[in-house]
Amino acid sequence: MGEVKWGDNPDLKKTLADQRAFFRSGKTLDTAFRKEQLEKLYQAVIAGEEEIACAMYSDFRKPPHEVYMTETGPLLHEIRNTIKNLDKWTAPKRIRTPLMLQPGSSVIYREPYGVSLIIAPWNYPLNLMLIPLVGAMAAGNTSILKTSPASAAVSSLISRMMSGTFSEDYIAVFQGGRDVNKELFSEKYDYIFFTGSPALGKEVYRAAAENLTPVTLELGGKSPCIVADDADISLSARRIVWGKFINAGQTCIAPDYILVSAQKKKELLEALSGEMKKFYGNNVKNSSDYARIISDDHFDRLEKFLRNGKIAAGGIADKSDRYISPTVIDEIGPDDPVMQEEIFGPILPVITVGSLDEAVKFINDRPKPLALYLFTESRKISEDVITKTSAGGSCINDTLTHFANSSLPFGGVGMSGIGSYHGENSIRTFSHERSVLKKSKYFDFSFRYAPYSGMKLKIIKFFLK
Repeated sequence: MGEVKWGDNPDLKKTLADQRAFFRSGKTLDTAFRKEQLEKLYQAVIAGEEEIACAMYSDFRKPPHEVYMTETGPLLHEIRNTIKNLDKWTAPKRIRTPLMLQPGSSVIYREPYGVSLIIAPWNYPLNLMLIPLVGAMAAGNTSILKTSPASAAVSSLISRMMSGTFSEDYIAVFQGGRDVNKELFSEKYDYIFFTGSPALGKEVYRAAAENLTPVTLELGGKSPCIVADDADISLSARRIVWGKFINAGQTCIAPDYILVSAQKKKELLEALSGEMKKFYGNNVKNSSDYARIISDDHFDRLEKFLRNGKIAAGGIADKSDRYISPTVIDEIGPDDPVMQEEIFGPILPVITVGSLDEAVKFINDRPKPLALYLFTESRKISEDVITKTSAGGSCINDTLTHFANSSLPFGGVGMSGIGSYHGENSIRTFSHERSVLKKSKYFDFSFRYAPYSGMKLKIIKFFLK
């Protein structure tokens, strides 16, 4: 399937006008309506499970197990959890009213923004498009979805799935490349949710600034993994290999590099190599459990990194199959090309550090990552590293799994992103929290009104202590 042209998409200006009209009709304000639409989405995903798996295989040669574990399963859980808790999450919340403002009551209402634009990347094209959509729908917004042309089969499937389930005045899908992005960015939205590279994220931010549109930017970065001297090396290796090489390393929160002491490095390298063989066998290319690189351009970028350092495991590449084996590279320095950008592929550099403090300094000298991983048996070490560093999210003695807890907000910080989502946090993201003070007409205290004479100032000071 080639790149979709603009003419294949709905008319943008008409779609925006129709969505604004639909939103202003008030239909989306009804939580019963929101639940009904979320249930439709749930049933559409259930009905399309086999087709989703086929599309993922077409784009990535992604194993069905990984499709369910990282795409379909988390999405279905998010929908179920949101429907179950929607009334509680969207109910007005009473807040304490200070003595100065009595008699009265204070309430926070969560009101939808209106028309949202959701832009998804290619690496998890279902999960990272439709989980934000769940939040937008649950909060009462309409949505325009922009899929990635790189994952063409899944993008086409999402378009068919949405058009077969919802009307375009509620949810509409646009496909295509930069020309479509340019058209989309030229219009005004009430909220923009973007997942992708920092470079494109800056374009989105600039476009949003023109209309002072609020945004969530889920970006990326080089997520470090510290293996402390007291860590369980066998467990660490198993969980690092899983988190790094799932989806052939094309994961925004994959461990991007390892920091380990010279004393533990040899043992860790041997354990990583051993776990890779357990996962994928001696001939990884023949394994049905290992995905492929998304495109030739991405393959070419990754292949250059194989020239850095010393290959400790893997290092095999075949462009005709878009295959790069799970690879661990030793003897890497901070100035090597592989350390200058997010890898986003199955290549794992290992950097030797002299101490835990040196590892922390190494991380803090670089942009704040989307994720930080630490393997240790020590509670003190855990607290020290978490306290002394900053990252979008973290796992202690695991990788990736903080993303799977829908009760935890998922998002970046600094260059790795702005804002967060998942579960109730998605409702918060796609809603304006409107503060309302309800005052009684009785007991209209005169001390706040002019003329400010007598004891009025002393009374105000007493109430405001």
